[in-house]
Amino acid sequence: MMSDVPAGRPADLDWLLASFVQKVVHARSAVVASSDGVKKHVYGLDNDQADRLSAIATGLCSLGRGVGEFVDHGSGKVRQVVVEHEDALLFVSKAGPGAVLAVLTTHEADLSLVGYEMAQLVKSVASYLATPERVNMAPTNAVV
Repeated sequence: MMSDVPAGRPADLDWLLASFVQKVVHARSAVVASSDGVKKHVYGLDNDQADRLSAIATGLCSLGRGVGEFVDHGSGKVRQVVVEHEDALLFVSKAGPGAVLAVLTTHEADLSLVGYEMAQLVKSVASYLATPERVNMAPTNAVV
C-alpha cells in the first residue's frame, strides 16, 4: 500500500495531522501519543494541552481494554473510544503498535465520518505512527 508520507519526512508528522484536521469537517485538533501517554505529534494544541490530551487518550484506551474483559474475555482490541461532551467530541483509536490517535472535534461532527477518516489515516501511515517498546536500560545487577 502506498503511504501518504512524503519521502524523508517520517520524523515530523505534525504536518500530517494538520492536513487531517483541515480535511475533516468540524475537526479542531489532533495528537498522536505513545501508548504510555507521551506526545509524539500534534496539531491545533499548545504543548500543555497536547500533553494533557495525550495522557487522556491513552487512559481512555486503557479503560476501553478493561471493558473488553466484560464482553470478550479480554481478548478483543479497542477500535475506538468516543467521549461526547456538551461542546465537543473526542475520538481515540489505536494508531499502530504502541501508539494512539486522538481527534477533538466540535459537537456537530459526523461520528461515522470522523471514525472512517481516522481509520484511513492510520491504515495509510501506521508504520510511521508506531512507537517501539521502551527497553529497560538498567544493568541486570542493578537494584531497583
